[in-house]
Amino acid sequence: MTICRKCLLFILVAELCMGAVFAQNVSLKDQTFNVKGVSFTMVGIQGGTFTMGGTYEQIGDTYEDEEPTHKVTVDDFYLGKTEVTQALWTAVMGDNPSFFRKDNGPVECVSWNDCQLFLKKLNQLTGKKFRLPTEAEWEYAARGGNRSREYKYAGSFDVEKVGWCGLDWDSGTRAVGSKEPNELGLYDMSGNIYEWCNDWFGRYRAEDQVNPQGAPSGTSRVLRGGSWFVEPRYARVSNRSGSEPDARFIHIGFRLAMSAK
Repeated sequence: MTICRKCLLFILVAELCMGAVFAQNVSLKDQTFNVKGVSFTMVGIQGGTFTMGGTYEQIGDTYEDEEPTHKVTVDDFYLGKTEVTQALWTAVMGDNPSFFRKDNGPVECVSWNDCQLFLKKLNQLTGKKFRLPTEAEWEYAARGGNRSREYKYAGSFDVEKVGWCGLDWDSGTRAVGSKEPNELGLYDMSGNIYEWCNDWFGRYRAEDQVNPQGAPSGTSRVLRGGSWFVEPRYARVSNRSGSEPDARFIHIGFRLAMSAK
């Protein structure tokens, strides 16, 4: 059977279009780094558009600062598979400021300003450009990115499956990655410790936004994710908090981010 030239041209164009769509849907490959014998993995996250703030599955537990909901688009980026561990912090900085000491536990008692010093040294050691995630990147990733199943917590409607929270204060942090991950393979984005984001804490705006960077100025930097001793409502993917950039507490740590470009 012969095929006319017009049919062949149509088939060729269709294949090219399908190839382009497929290429757009290919996930970024995860990257693993090693610093002085300590390994950590950055998960490749394909960018996309999502509704940020107190969406329908959050209703009943939301606060005023989660409104208004708004459309946000973020570019491809990388995010730490786990929170930065005490082992990695010690390898980079030469000390361990944490109160609950365990190599595979999240580093805590680090301020936003301390994180900037860590990032500077880590980038010198690796030649990369690690940074803190924006608040929008953090929420997009916690929600599962373009694989989101619209959970209340990062990976489940049942917080006990994915996060440490609602525990006694004295119980402290737990080893990273010891609960189930979310849709993107990220651990502990609900519970364990609060995580610094890069943004100044401010009110949301209603209009659509692309790669928002937060408020232009402020007194507090954004914190996300809840911690081991807070109620589950604070570990929701849209819940927000903040603290002064020089504050150090036993329930605050951070997670690495890196642009894909």
